Amino acid sequence: MYTGLIHSVGQILQSSPTNAGRRLLVAAPNTLLTTPPPTAGESINIDGCCLSLVDCQPSPDGLAMAFDATHQTLANTTLGGLEPGTPVHLERSCTPTTLLGGHLVQGHVDAAATVSQVTEQPQRRIRIAPPAHLMPFITPRGSICIAGVSLTIAELSVSDGWFEVALIPDTLARTSLGSLKPGDRVNLECDCMVKALVHWQQHYADRADKKPIEPKATP
Repeated sequence: MYTGLIHSVGQILQSSPTNAGRRLLVAAPNTLLTTPPPTAGESINIDGCCLSLVDCQPSPDGLAMAFDATHQTLANTTLGGLEPGTPVHLERSCTPTTLLGGHLVQGHVDAAATVSQVTEQPQRRIRIAPPAHLMPFITPRGSICIAGVSLTIAELSVSDGWFEVALIPDTLARTSLGSLKPGDRVNLECDCMVKALVHWQQHYADRADKKPIEPKATP
């Protein structure tokens, strides 16, 4: 579980094909070296996707961390297209004492979506066109996770199938979202509480007023 408040921006060092998918080698800056330090087996959010740390070695500027991404992960995220030198958002999993400054993020990417528009005035806004099946989970002033970053929906059009987020200067300084341009792909995770509510309403709401069948007593 994560908060969507990233700890640092790392960089892809290497992306190599494997039988299971791809092995990603990520350079993490010293700002990720919190106590306790990352260890093999730990879950770390990479651009919105929860991955298990396979290996972790010191490097001149911080850490070199290795992750394995399966074929299913590569098919549903942007990780397969990351080239060496590409910046990635990094967040370690939260603990019972972590301040929840963002929202509950699982690191389970719903889909990769396309940036359709970027505007600068009066503030920088990113418009994204998600797959149509995700629109019911996107609500006015609700939360969404874009490339691992917790953001608030600033505006949306259900009929046209898009939503916008506004990026404050601090977000621009702490993340790589300011470099997004039309046509770029980003990982999306909708609010898990909204997804649970919509799922229940779609599949179980019509049964809520029906008396459950009582099991027969054993003779």
